[in-house]
Amino acid sequence: MNWDLEKSQWPHAAHSRFVRSTPHQWHVQQMGEGPDLLMLHGAAASLHSFAGLMPRLAENYRVVSVDLPGHGFTTKGSAMRSNLPSVAKDLAEMLESEGIKPKAIVGHSAGAAVALELVERLNPGPGAVVAINGAFAEFDGVAGWLFPMLAKLLALNPFTSVFFSATTTPANVRQLIGATGSELTEDQLGLYYRLIRDRAHVAGALAMMAQWDLRPLIKRLPDIAVPTLMLTGVRDKAVSPVVSRDAAARMPNARWQNFPDLGHLMHEERPDVIAREILDYLRDPDAELERGAA
Repeated sequence: MNWDLEKSQWPHAAHSRFVRSTPHQWHVQQMGEGPDLLMLHGAAASLHSFAGLMPRLAENYRVVSVDLPGHGFTTKGSAMRSNLPSVAKDLAEMLESEGIKPKAIVGHSAGAAVALELVERLNPGPGAVVAINGAFAEFDGVAGWLFPMLAKLLALNPFTSVFFSATTTPANVRQLIGATGSELTEDQLGLYYRLIRDRAHVAGALAMMAQWDLRPLIKRLPDIAVPTLMLTGVRDKAVSPVVSRDAAARMPNARWQNFPDLGHLMHEERPDVIAREILDYLRDPDAELERGAA
């Protein structure tokens, strides 16, 4: 995406900066003072997804939000580094170069998987992770091989992103977001429209889909001891809340909390509610875990 063309309409643009850390040029927003809190968006989204959360969390933390490689305004520097381990490794190196030491990480959907992958690559590691509708499961059955195969074929075709972005309409975007189980405002939908109309962003999202493999992370869940809060929306049609419930059950220090009347983009629907849950949890993750287990 072209920052010069979009910045006047992008949320919190005054807090944006660009960081060159091989192989990518990262778009980063930073807001507030205090311990570092890292925020990671999901596939096909951008850091704009946290527009409502950031000011609320910035009252207690130095909030750092990042566009993942190929998404939003982060320029992807390598075609083969959109897989989970590479994204985490490149992100860890960028954070280290900038002196950012997250006390906690908040991740949405695929960003939650990046958060758990990142835990072992940071020194010191974060004290807690909050996963919002975390994408912690492989596709089942025929979709397990069909969907990744289609994504790879689409990503290999240079005309796919051009066609997809050129034919997207506001009505398409409204339908797409509605299919996640969330209801967003017209302004929020407009930001997704701008993203999906951008050829480079679509190509970046396709590259991530094509290279995504969660099996090693899923296998390691019982060994990931960082205190983790799984927040899900009952109406999520993109990732079933059962995925987070089952992941939390396999982790030694995780708990799961389900919210009625919210969908996959619950943090955009009710940033006030989600911010309160995050702040309450981060004040004392261990105590919260004990209460949740009682």
